[in-house]
Amino acid sequence: LSRGNPAIEALLARGLPYVSGPQWLAEHILAGRHVLAVAGTHGKTTTTSMLAWILECTGLRPGFLIGGVAPDFGVSARLGDRAAPFVVEADEYDTAFFDKGSKFLHYRPRTAILNNLEFDHADIFPDLASIETQFHYLVRSVPGNGLLVVNGADANLARVLERGCWTPCERFALASGDWSVTGMSPDVAVFSLLHRGRPAGTVQWSLSGTHNVLNALAAVAAAHAAGVAPEQAAQALSRFRGVKRRLEVRAQIDGVTVYDDFAHHPTAIAATLQGLRQRVGRQRIVAVLEPRSNTMKAGVHRDTLAQSLQDADRVYVYQAPTVQWDIAATLRSLGMRASVSRDLEQLAAGLAGELQRGDHVVIMSNGGFGGLHEKLITRLERQTAPRC
Repeated sequence: LSRGNPAIEALLARGLPYVSGPQWLAEHILAGRHVLAVAGTHGKTTTTSMLAWILECTGLRPGFLIGGVAPDFGVSARLGDRAAPFVVEADEYDTAFFDKGSKFLHYRPRTAILNNLEFDHADIFPDLASIETQFHYLVRSVPGNGLLVVNGADANLARVLERGCWTPCERFALASGDWSVTGMSPDVAVFSLLHRGRPAGTVQWSLSGTHNVLNALAAVAAAHAAGVAPEQAAQALSRFRGVKRRLEVRAQIDGVTVYDDFAHHPTAIAATLQGLRQRVGRQRIVAVLEPRSNTMKAGVHRDTLAQSLQDADRVYVYQAPTVQWDIAATLRSLGMRASVSRDLEQLAAGLAGELQRGDHVVIMSNGGFGGLHEKLITRLERQTAPRC
């Protein structure tokens, strides 16, 4: 809640006591527990869900706080057993109107995953260096008998660690590091884990994309720090059902599959589409994007947006009134593949009229997209309904 919110203004005017959510969580829930925190620009929700699921499948009854809903649990938060580990999605966004440090600085993890690091949250951070500083502060809070699980291919994270590291590190990457993979199928449905070069179990699942394989490696490494054998972790991941709004199938109508995805940063957009391409081969992918985050609305990532959409055969982008930069000009390199719309009803109508059997429609937004999913599904159902 921000200053100007009526509840906040009344609270301050009456002199009532207040505390931020992250501070309250740290003091009343996390204290005395083995905290496993998942930080990074991308993949936090999925990796947190994977890690909590692995611990659950091995009987540890963990507590967790996830920034989304994992179908395997049906909820986004749980206290768990008081003596069990607690898995928390560790966001770098600022804590509260009165506490401008990153939320994750309150959590004091014993095990911390550093998944990746890019510039985001332009409404909070002026540049990448300022975000790196917050990650540096997080690293300073992990004890010497804890563990940092770090993406070994991320140069920005390497720069963070160069500023000081007092905790053992285990690195993960697809082809090298303490944790890596081998035998990955072209559609990423099957892969085997390697721990320091030795076989450590095989995962066979329904998720797509190499980004999810990296998320899995991070989760397995962190679970290992909590006492879970990699082979057990691999078995758990083979039963993992993903996270809502992460390439979630919303409908399949007359051969058209409609997905909902949270991707809103060019890196995440590219990873989502690449993963789907690996899974569906030459079938047509239609990407529908709402540049809704404060960073996207400000045009910070406009120069990399077109490239992030290259795996789509057709692209629709919604230009909301709050987006002041020229999306059509940005997407010019995509040629006739790209369309920009300022009206959601027209966008839904245009989509429904163009889609054909075998198409995969990925609707990407970090918000509700004005109900576009439902609008499109309703139109497709009407088009396929039998007529008297």
